[in-house]
Amino acid sequence: MTDYPFFKVRGREVHEVGVGPIHAGVIEPGHFRFMCLGEKVHHLEIQLGYQHRGVEALLLRRPPMALASIVESICGDSSVAYAWGYCAAVEALSNSPVSLETDLLRGIALEMERIAMHVATLNGLATDVAFLQGGGTYGRLRTAIINATQRVCGNRFGRGWLRPGRARELSEVLRQDLIQTLTAFARDFTEINELMLASLSVKARFQGTGIVSTKTAQELGLVGVVARASGVEIDTRVQLPGRVYERFPAELITESSGDCWARMKQRMREADASVQWLLKVLGDTALDLSGSAAPDALGKPLAPETLCLSLIEGTRGPVVQVLETSSQGQLLHYKVQDPSLPNWFGLAMALRDNDISDFPICNKSFDLSYCGNDL
Repeated sequence: MTDYPFFKVRGREVHEVGVGPIHAGVIEPGHFRFMCLGEKVHHLEIQLGYQHRGVEALLLRRPPMALASIVESICGDSSVAYAWGYCAAVEALSNSPVSLETDLLRGIALEMERIAMHVATLNGLATDVAFLQGGGTYGRLRTAIINATQRVCGNRFGRGWLRPGRARELSEVLRQDLIQTLTAFARDFTEINELMLASLSVKARFQGTGIVSTKTAQELGLVGVVARASGVEIDTRVQLPGRVYERFPAELITESSGDCWARMKQRMREADASVQWLLKVLGDTALDLSGSAAPDALGKPLAPETLCLSLIEGTRGPVVQVLETSSQGQLLHYKVQDPSLPNWFGLAMALRDNDISDFPICNKSFDLSYCGNDL
């Protein structure tokens, strides 16, 4: 880490500004090296790796069916996305298919997570530009969603909701609880979004700042919400829907300007779409979500010499997990890729020819994971 070969920009009036890895807040560590001419950023280089924990090696040290608590801790704000991908993979490898109701419960958990984390980002964006109504309201709304998640599974980030072969059920009381919570959320969320979108100070800071064009996004291979905000039509829930999103299709939402404003609007629209999706699923009285009995996957061996890949569209984008088994059916490799990995260079490109003072809002509009990258 100390000998990292930073890119150099030379010139009499060029200077470098180093930020991190320790930041002024309770956030993850990462080093940002800005090459500037005056206040303009010519190049941003991002050094990560401070949170490397050896996750992939750790996943090979325990029985394959006992990895859920580790997997859902890889990236704390994407616990459900990681857990679902893991469960789907080991269920496929052990030939233990679950019921549609079980997968729908997992879809409910995932969309609850998506809403909470998008609103958390909106809260940060509002705070960064001193839009105090947003800073207060988005924080309250996020709390309502994660508290509802806690009432279902005992954890505000959804840990423990999903396990191989099963998912925490929703009693009729909890089902009505979620419907009431989401209905109240939708009303207040629409109101605060309208206020933020109408704010001239917010427009002045976000519009035209940190632009990533559609062409650049495609060339860099950006994924998830960042890519969609630049006009790239990519969403695993739409292109590879599986039976959950075949039964209840997800809406493919995109913006076109690729700036901080677009990324903010993208999150607003996606969170709202997730609320509507959840209300549709929870309001379907033909579905029995009160029990998720499924074949017991825990005692079944994994198929030998098999490669399995799972993709779950988390808040940031597709969470990819690849499992390979040996001839004895033991895990040989467990590879994880967080959607932040391909998107970090997108942040570097977004800063080019912007003022260095634009970095905080660009960084928050991407809202990437350090630990998801470092593993």
